[in-house]
Amino acid sequence: MRAAEPVTLLAVAQQAGVSKTTASDALRGSGRVSEETRVRVLRIADELGYVPNGSAQHLRKASTGAIGLHLPAVLTRSNYYMSFVFGVVEKAAEFHYDVTLITSDAPSRRAPRVDGLVLGDPLGGDPVVERLMNAGVPTVTCERFPGGARADGVVRSEHPAVVGDLLDHVRSAGASRPALIVAGDESDWAAGVHRGYREWCARRGVAPMVRTVEFDTSGEELHLAARDLLKTEPALDALVCAPAAATELLPVIRECGRTIGGDLLLASCVDGPSLRSADPPVTAIDLRPREAGAACAELLFDLLAGTAAEGTERLHEIELIPRASTTRATPAPAPPR
Repeated sequence: MRAAEPVTLLAVAQQAGVSKTTASDALRGSGRVSEETRVRVLRIADELGYVPNGSAQHLRKASTGAIGLHLPAVLTRSNYYMSFVFGVVEKAAEFHYDVTLITSDAPSRRAPRVDGLVLGDPLGGDPVVERLMNAGVPTVTCERFPGGARADGVVRSEHPAVVGDLLDHVRSAGASRPALIVAGDESDWAAGVHRGYREWCARRGVAPMVRTVEFDTSGEELHLAARDLLKTEPALDALVCAPAAATELLPVIRECGRTIGGDLLLASCVDGPSLRSADPPVTAIDLRPREAGAACAELLFDLLAGTAAEGTERLHEIELIPRASTTRATPAPAPPR
């Protein structure tokens, strides 16, 4: 028979009707916790059979010298996530901390021996994310977690608003029927992109044209979505790609007889080296991943030091970078007679 799941600090806190921080303080005998609350938390912890996590017991007293970083499995082929990792590692080094990388295919169910956790783009329905968020140590997520658990801190960006800016930009360049290829809503980022597109369409009185793909989409799935849009939507005059580099769509665009900067404008919701070096360079939203990673780590250390309150959300600025792919090509002047 499989062993029962360990009781988490979050479970104790929820049963006692207090926050994770209050439950942790009550169990350690520290912090500003009333005697009545302390007794209630201790009683519930005993009734549930709660065993404190070794790392959590050292919080604000000693230190493991490490924080954990969890990322979706797309890390190996994503420039965004590699930059995010560097941001976390560089900020952790300023605090003389190491970073332990935790992946979604990690088999261990043991709580990680870290003082806190950063979760980049946590996906709803990921059992590893759910387990980590209930591990009894402070957690910070990059974007909100769409599942049931709640992070102690969040670093987020205004994706719907910047997607609206992108669509206004392609409209000013002459495109009136933009389409979107987007990942499913299991990611808060993808959900924000999708919402921003639909809100813009509603404001402009434009019928949405959307194809949804997996968050960790393959090149083949992306090509199928783009091919379907380009062949079934003749009015389409701009294509916005969210889940992967828009440069992956260039072969399909050529196959369908469309010309970037001619009868089709192209943009991406994530920037990267391949978009900057493409011919033509592709308009994109710069998510500033290195800075995002650093901001997540900084918020986690503020939570560990007690200088940030549980539930803190901080805004991470992102920006639209216009390039040639959303500029209409000017016809060459006719030669003189």
